[in-house]
Amino acid sequence: MAAASRTVGEALVGMLEAAGVDTVFGIPGVHTIELYRGLAGSSIRHITPRHEQGAGFMADGYARVTGRPGVCFVITGPGLTNVLTAMAQARADSIPMLVISGVNATPTLGKGRGHLHELPDQAELMRTVALWSHTLTEPAELGSVLAKAFSVMTEGRAGPVHIEIPTDVMKLPAGDAAFELPAATPLPASADDLRRAADLIAASRKPVILAGGGAARHADAIRRLADALNAPVVSTTNARGILAGHPLDVPASPSLGCIRDLLTGSDRVLALGTELGPTDVDMYENGDFSLPDNLVRVDVDSDQLARGPKAALAVHADLGAFIDALLDIETMRSLQRSGDGPGRAAAARKGALMETGEPYVELIALLQEIWKVLPNATVVGDSTQLVYAGNMYVEAPRPSSWFNSATGFGTLGYAAPAAIGAALGAPGHPVVSILGDGGLQFTLAELGSARDCNADVAFVVWNNSGYLEIETSMVSAGITPVGVTPSAPDFTMIASAYGLPAKKVSSVEELTSALGSLQRPCLIEFVGRT
Repeated sequence: MAAASRTVGEALVGMLEAAGVDTVFGIPGVHTIELYRGLAGSSIRHITPRHEQGAGFMADGYARVTGRPGVCFVITGPGLTNVLTAMAQARADSIPMLVISGVNATPTLGKGRGHLHELPDQAELMRTVALWSHTLTEPAELGSVLAKAFSVMTEGRAGPVHIEIPTDVMKLPAGDAAFELPAATPLPASADDLRRAADLIAASRKPVILAGGGAARHADAIRRLADALNAPVVSTTNARGILAGHPLDVPASPSLGCIRDLLTGSDRVLALGTELGPTDVDMYENGDFSLPDNLVRVDVDSDQLARGPKAALAVHADLGAFIDALLDIETMRSLQRSGDGPGRAAAARKGALMETGEPYVELIALLQEIWKVLPNATVVGDSTQLVYAGNMYVEAPRPSSWFNSATGFGTLGYAAPAAIGAALGAPGHPVVSILGDGGLQFTLAELGSARDCNADVAFVVWNNSGYLEIETSMVSAGITPVGVTPSAPDFTMIASAYGLPAKKVSSVEELTSALGSLQRPCLIEFVGRT
């Protein structure tokens, strides 16, 4: 089809292809059918979830394993409000996500006449969560608007963006609208910041690196820096696996006392790509987390650096570019390796695992058994007991092989659709989705989506007959538990109804056997644990 005769919807699909998009998650509706006009003839596959929230979580999981934005098509109004929760989780965890929605026809906007799916101000609602939201009213601007969307969600701190297209504009000729994917230009550190960082680091003898989710895409650089400094590397939840198998790896939460001791006992802490958020560093909300005045922070988000804590040096830069330039400075090239880094890391690992306590030690051991059966697996979790244990300590085999919704925004219903997105984004890496019996019921119907696309996912349901963590918290607070025992269906029967192999197990041995034998997608219900 000649470019000049394409509609806006058709041109959009072509531009997404040019941007390298290979998958779109969405549910078509009368307000978005024009976006689908060119989809069938494109190279882009369309995945249909059972709910738009599922579309958003699928896009999230896809983005985490690929490093590329997850893309959603959703309808005006309820479709967009349904995906808002997933966008909020992506905003909290800095996940690039492009949500493209319809909006009512241009002449009706702001009139409040009760048109189908109408909101008072849809774009304004989206701006409360999206990094950027734009209403496309001129077909000729499509290419520049899409380029801006990619720039906003991938340069600096990543997150969700939103483009809405009025239903009448979707049908219009796109004309000569052109698109060029913005070139990624990593933000360099200033020469002064690099010199000061090198001097501060060179003067230290017991450095420690605290790596956050922003470090996950820079694992090789982190490893080179850790080796140069002989520094233990503490990884927050979203950074697990960046130093997998390395003697300097400390895959444990800064919420643990012994990890806090490691940090405060250091003469130089390098906080790299972490917002130092409470759900990572103070999960138990005891207020005891603090960092020494010798802190050096590096982050691509200047606003995050300004929010604290106070640092001896705060460097606004792309982490990979910063490390590459830092290690090339003469001061660093001639650096004498300091202290017993591997010894300090080993002591911290041992102490952290013991500090989690006996119930968690058993759960952590169970998680490690999953990777023994499926060494290449990605483990995607919901807010559930087994995931809480892993967030305290787990030795993930590679970057982005352990992630969940139990930190940051902390939504339920994440793991099933996010696991599907992860499986589609990284073929060859089976996904184990860990869900509670309560959390799975938020997005239970996505089992059907897994069957539709033959996703390489094993859904492991941790069935402790309710919201056990909430019940425990109520009891601890002297509150009679109410509302914490929602009835659950027979998950294996529902899975079977969707055509998934399913099995109930009650021991670690039975679980690992099922993981190794059932054809995926499948469901395994672990019962009898409290």
